[in-house]
Amino acid sequence: MMTMEYDWPVFRPPSEADSLIIQATLGCSANTCKFCYMYKTKKFRIRPTRQVLSDLEWCGKHERGANRIFLADGDALAVPTEDLLKILRTGYGLFPRLDRVTSYANPGNLLEKSEDELREIRKAGLTMIYYGVESGDEDLLKRIKKQATTREMIQGCAKAHRAGLDISVTVLLGLAGKAGSERHAKQTAEVLNQISPLYISALTLMLGPFAKNYERAMGVDFEFLDKMDFLKELKWMIAGLKVKHSIFRSNHASNYLPLKGDLPQDQPGLLETIEYGLNHPEILKPEEFRAL
Repeated sequence: MMTMEYDWPVFRPPSEADSLIIQATLGCSANTCKFCYMYKTKKFRIRPTRQVLSDLEWCGKHERGANRIFLADGDALAVPTEDLLKILRTGYGLFPRLDRVTSYANPGNLLEKSEDELREIRKAGLTMIYYGVESGDEDLLKRIKKQATTREMIQGCAKAHRAGLDISVTVLLGLAGKAGSERHAKQTAEVLNQISPLYISALTLMLGPFAKNYERAMGVDFEFLDKMDFLKELKWMIAGLKVKHSIFRSNHASNYLPLKGDLPQDQPGLLETIEYGLNHPEILKPEEFRAL
C-alpha cells in the first residue's frame, strides 16, 4: 500500500504545529546562513510535482479533515509557478475544510517571482509566507552570509504585499553579539517599519554545539549576549517600531521573556513588561527550559 514518507529532518514554524506538512522542496536553496543549521544535511532540490500531488492524494484519504497545510521545506516558492499553482489547487480540491496554505520564503524567491506570479499564487490559496529578515544591519547580514540586502528584503516584501500575501517576519536577537547589539536592534526596527508585516516574531539565538563555529565565524571580538543583554536588545528594537499594524510575538521556546501584543497600541505595555523583567530577572525563563 502506498504511504507518505518525509525526507527528514522536517521543520515548520511554531504556529504550524497542527498543520499538515507537505514537502514541495527539500532543504533550502540558500543554506549559507551562519546561524542556521536546519538543512545542512540536505542538498536542495525541488521535488517532482507528481510526488507532491501523490502525497496530497494519500493525505486526502487519510487526513481529510485537515484545515491547514504548510508547504515545506525551506522555500516552496522556489517551485515553478505553474507547478505550485497545480499543488495549491489540488490541495484545496482534496481537503473540504482547508482554509489556509503557508510556506517559508527566502529573499531570492520573492525577487525571482513576478508580482503577477505572486498574485496568481495568492489567488490559488497560498495565504501567508514566513520570511526571515533576521537583522536590519547591512554589515551584519554580510557577516552571517544572509545572501540578501535590506533593500532587497524590503522590495521583495512590498511585492508580496501588493500581491495580497500576508507576511510573518522573523528577527533573531543576539546575532550581532554585545558590541553590535544596539545597532542590530535599532536598524532591524527600521527595516520592520518599512516592511510593516502582519506578524513580527522575535527569536533568541540558540546554537547549542554549533556556538563555537558561529563565534569563530564572527571574529575574535565577538561576545555572546547574556539574558539581560537579550532583554535590552529586545527593548531597543520594540522602542524603535513604528509599524502601521503588526501582531508582535516573542513567545518562541528560545525566548527568556514571552511577550505578545498588537502594535502600535500595545507598544508601551510591552516596553513596561521588558523593563520589569530587567529589574526582576527571577521571572525570566530558566536556561534549561529554553529550546529551538
